[in-house]
Amino acid sequence: MSNVAESRRRASATPPPRRRPGRPRPRRPSVRVRRRRAVMAVTIGGLALVGLLFAFVYPIRTYLAQRGQISAAQSHLAQLERATDQVDAQSRQLQGDAAVERIARQEYGLVRPGETPYVLVPEASTPTTPAAATPTTTSPSGGGP
Repeated sequence: MSNVAESRRRASATPPPRRRPGRPRPRRPSVRVRRRRAVMAVTIGGLALVGLLFAFVYPIRTYLAQRGQISAAQSHLAQLERATDQVDAQSRQLQGDAAVERIARQEYGLVRPGETPYVLVPEASTPTTPAAATPTTTSPSGGGP
């Protein structure tokens, strides 16, 4: 009985790994192959990173530039609206005859029929330096020297 029990114990123990006939055991790749695989992995990773940069960075940069253009356009629009409001106010002022007459008199010198216009002409300015003495050829007494 000891032989039977012993054989059962051997059968229940984990058997050694079986190799399939005709297939060799897989070997670890050589250092050269592993290095090539690492270089390929880094290259593919770099290309993926460049692809992500093209896919996301350029559109974001364009988006930020457009935001700047929009804010500049909005400030320009606000400036134009203020100018439009000033022109509208000036247009409302010119609707009356009194404002048109005031401008015609002040800027263009126009007068109503029958009015006499007077224009003040400024006095000629006197030189600030004395005139140089001019030599006289005749004496005041009428005689020679």
